[in-house]
Amino acid sequence: MPSKQAAAKTLEIKVAHSPDSDDAFMFYALATNRVKARGLKFTHVLSDIETLNRAADGEVYDVTAISFAAYAYLREKYLLLDCGASFGEGYGPIVVATKPTRREDLRGLRIGVPGLRTTAYLTLQLYEPNFVPVEMAFDQIMAAVHSGTVDAGLLIHEGQLTFPEMGMHRVVDLGQWWMDTTKLPLPLGGNVVRRSLGEETGRQISRAIRESVAYGLEHREEALNYAMQFARDLDTEQADKFVGMYVNRWTLGYGERGRAAVQELLDRGFQAGLIPGPSKAEFLDEAAE
Repeated sequence: MPSKQAAAKTLEIKVAHSPDSDDAFMFYALATNRVKARGLKFTHVLSDIETLNRAADGEVYDVTAISFAAYAYLREKYLLLDCGASFGEGYGPIVVATKPTRREDLRGLRIGVPGLRTTAYLTLQLYEPNFVPVEMAFDQIMAAVHSGTVDAGLLIHEGQLTFPEMGMHRVVDLGQWWMDTTKLPLPLGGNVVRRSLGEETGRQISRAIRESVAYGLEHREEALNYAMQFARDLDTEQADKFVGMYVNRWTLGYGERGRAAVQELLDRGFQAGLIPGPSKAEFLDEAAE
């Protein structure tokens, strides 16, 4: 029967991303079947970014969000998609402390970091290499700084907006430092697809993700209402601001400047001996529709 034939041709694609308001907004249309891809069934898995960075070593997921810093370890297994990325255009991960702190004061300090393969950690190493990293869950870092478990903390996700509520002082916004240094946006995280799926399937997946992002941007209130369940104590206004920071024109497509930013990050990380090489970023380009 046709229904059985159709079922036989359906390929399950495991898509992994962070349980954050920006990723939820981005994947809203795909997760709720507003966007579909013929012959593909998407199963969504939610996990923190450093767990996804490590899981990609074993190709656990067909499509996964990763930190751009982690791509250096995964290039033989995955290709970068040209959509679904988060860039910080003059903003990004923030280093905080309980008292005013200068750049030179960070040297030798114990700093809580959200993972050793995160872009945030790589960027902090490029900014100030002489500190002691203390790896911990990203949502535990502010509390660790507040309690004195660590001397400073590297904040990603919603903590970039909420740290003043905890009485924290900003030491540096690494996205602003990166922009001042390179004149480029800071590429934080992107989506990759397993090479073994083949380019045709990869392009189908890429188009579906791009359509999902576009749907969210075109139906902002609807997608934001869905994303609020992942907003971790942000109010609607804060969540809208946070989503706007990381789901925007860069998310629909990197363009030449976005690709140059990714390459710059990989080059600088490799030249500093912080990530493996070669440092060339490889993208799966979508065929003309």
